[in-house]
Amino acid sequence: MILTIITALLVLAMAAYMFRHVIFTYFTLFGKSHSFVKSFHRVVGVYMPKVSVLIPAHNEEFVVGNLLQRMTELTYPKDKLEVILIDDGSTDATGKIADDYATKFSFIKAIHRPNGGGGKPAALNDGIKFATGEIILTFDADYYPQLDIVEKLVAPFVDPEVGAVQGRVVVMNEDDSIVSKIVTLERTGGYRVDQEARDELVLVPQYGGTVGGFRREALDKVGGWDKNMLTEDTDLTVRLVLKGYQIRYVNDAEAYEEAVTSWRAYWNQRYRWAKGHMQCAMKHLKNVIVARHLSLFEKAELTLLLCIYFMPILVLGAWGVGATVYVTHEGARDLFGNTGFYFFVLSVFTYSTVGNFAPFFEIGSGIYLDNRKRLLWLLPALTFAFLLMAFCCTKAFVDLILTRNGNHKWNHTQHNGNVNGNGKNGKNGHNSSNGFYKNGNGRLIL
Repeated sequence: MILTIITALLVLAMAAYMFRHVIFTYFTLFGKSHSFVKSFHRVVGVYMPKVSVLIPAHNEEFVVGNLLQRMTELTYPKDKLEVILIDDGSTDATGKIADDYATKFSFIKAIHRPNGGGGKPAALNDGIKFATGEIILTFDADYYPQLDIVEKLVAPFVDPEVGAVQGRVVVMNEDDSIVSKIVTLERTGGYRVDQEARDELVLVPQYGGTVGGFRREALDKVGGWDKNMLTEDTDLTVRLVLKGYQIRYVNDAEAYEEAVTSWRAYWNQRYRWAKGHMQCAMKHLKNVIVARHLSLFEKAELTLLLCIYFMPILVLGAWGVGATVYVTHEGARDLFGNTGFYFFVLSVFTYSTVGNFAPFFEIGSGIYLDNRKRLLWLLPALTFAFLLMAFCCTKAFVDLILTRNGNHKWNHTQHNGNVNGNGKNGKNGHNSSNGFYKNGNGRLIL
């Protein structure tokens, strides 16, 4: 009986994610767009509030010059744009490059945190003190945005109920390694299908920490970024939703990232994401469930989103339960003693193993929608990535339980700047001039 109950609970959890993926994929492929959700496209280039762009950077000399140069090329009116680079305790040339640009361009500011500390959330909280924009956008230092991305990202804010907006992340170095190719697949499914479906279904798209932004008023109401959270982006998403704000996703607002290229870097990045999501689940799940202003569907989606990194752990347990069921047939019986339950269990376990954390269904559809069918041969490689995530998430959960009330280290992802939108090396692509560091205007030290 105990094994049957455990099996039923595992099937229930996996079936929930299974149907989530199926619904999102089906709607993206065949659903009709809600015109009122996409009506903000009409105000692109018309609605132009004052915008502040925050760029936190720690030892990013190889890429930060490219991003700052791109900021000078954006089509958004410069009299309504300010760019704030937060040098977060860098020990390389990041600060000097930022000062060079702050000297040459009046709309660029360089903020220096000599001692750093607190990771990206702390840097952003310090940077926003100098922001004067009505809308706050954020970009990580290794990103390379479209020229008109600001116009696209600010358009949804014409709706006063919108508190945050997320654009699309596209991998620009997919050919570097098998790992960067796998990240490309994950990004394709996650944004082209998952985020797009959540937006179209008027559920809760997720702010991803970069290539997005906030209404300054909303950000102030929730208290800015929480430096104690490893995934400050997910935490901020939930806090905004609980305050009654909407989150919107803009699929055609693209920025190009340098994805990790080694399995070690992949593990470290996903470990932080998993641990941070689990933190958010423990912090917000109760409030999500009892929130009166959220619909049942919104509550269900937020719950599944917050618990997404628990799924690989359940899958590990399901493998053990599945083997036991196969041998003993005890768990194959449902609560009423019917043995046909086994076949339903087997089908759900099988689909969930390859469908939840290596979402072939979503990724394959995303590849089709992007007309990039040559990537289909890589789909089997996601099986290894899923297996890796099962152990990665388990370790993250154990570590979180052991240090739940302790400090959680925010690990920085290293970028080598081998490529960007123009194919230039980040450090060499920057045209710096001597003398700006000492006398540059716009240089502030915290």
